[in-house]
Amino acid sequence: MRGPDMLAAQAEVLRTRVGACWPGTRAVFRGQDLHRDLDGIGWMGLYVFGITGRRFAAHELRVLEGIWTLTSYPDTRLWNNRVAALAANARSASVLGLSAAIAATEAGVFGGGPGLQAIDFFLRAGAQLRAGASAEAIVAAELLAGRRVLGFGRPIHANDERLPPLMRLVEREGLDQGRHYRLAFDVEQALLRRKPFLKLNFAGLTAALAADLGFSARQYQLYNILKTLAGMPPCIVEAAEKPEGSLMPMPCENVSYEGPAPRSWSQRAVVRHP
Repeated sequence: MRGPDMLAAQAEVLRTRVGACWPGTRAVFRGQDLHRDLDGIGWMGLYVFGITGRRFAAHELRVLEGIWTLTSYPDTRLWNNRVAALAANARSASVLGLSAAIAATEAGVFGGGPGLQAIDFFLRAGAQLRAGASAEAIVAAELLAGRRVLGFGRPIHANDERLPPLMRLVEREGLDQGRHYRLAFDVEQALLRRKPFLKLNFAGLTAALAADLGFSARQYQLYNILKTLAGMPPCIVEAAEKPEGSLMPMPCENVSYEGPAPRSWSQRAVVRHP
């Protein structure tokens, strides 16, 4: 069915599998009564249940929440936090600054983009591993095909300070034997033999964990986009307390300009049209 017939079939009705509410009566979330069946569920549990349609165990939720905690830095210099802080310092609404900062988190170079590509790699690599391929062969095939292996290497500093506490958390919660989790370290060794700076980073290890937990690439993207959220409100609060327009100003002499030299209007030729 296409065209007007398809639109007519969808008019005046919402067909959904994810939920609905009846004000004054009840709300249904993924087929369960939100206030009865899901009574007592934590926010992270509800969030990933909404994304995946699956209920996660308590130890899995502790790891998923820990990932967010370990990378929520209240540093205004970070690209997404800077967006939130500049909006607050310009006296924009907090929700606008926060929304823009979350959108900026999806950066292609060092934000959500690498995470999305990393889980795509691990899902494909995991299937190859089950078929008998080695990590070395998987990496070689990726590079031969001209694909970058995202989740390894870090532009600012080769060591990722978030990995040791994440690894301790994963081991403590008993998730350190997952196929993709262990594969991440084998892939790291294969890459280090080629490029000594391509160490496993936070995006790579969290993508591997998500693959072990059964996330698809799309589901992981929805989970991953909020992982730095807790670091943003402190930047907004502090920036709003400073004089308007005073956050991280840049002196004119620090701007490198290579365009036309300054001109006055009297020096400009007058163009007359017939």
